[in-house]
Amino acid sequence: MADPKEDGNMSVREAGRKGGKTTRQRYGTEFYQEIGQKGGRAVSERYSHEHFQQIGRKGGRKVAELIDRAKRMERAEDAESRG
Repeated sequence: MADPKEDGNMSVREAGRKGGKTTRQRYGTEFYQEIGQKGGRAVSERYSHEHFQQIGRKGGRKVAELIDRAKRMERAEDAESRG
């Protein structure tokens, strides 16, 4: 596959980064804070309190599972190094 830089084109990642930097220079970081807050308000108006509780529980369970898995892997590595 040809390198996108060889024919003068940029990758999607490079284009996104360039656009983001330009937007930040043009509008400032406060712009991003404002649109983030607007988005947060819109989402909170769209979904119920129970919806966010469910998401929180799912996230909490996933974190607990990941911690448990990491501990089990650590114990297995310790046992392997000892014996």
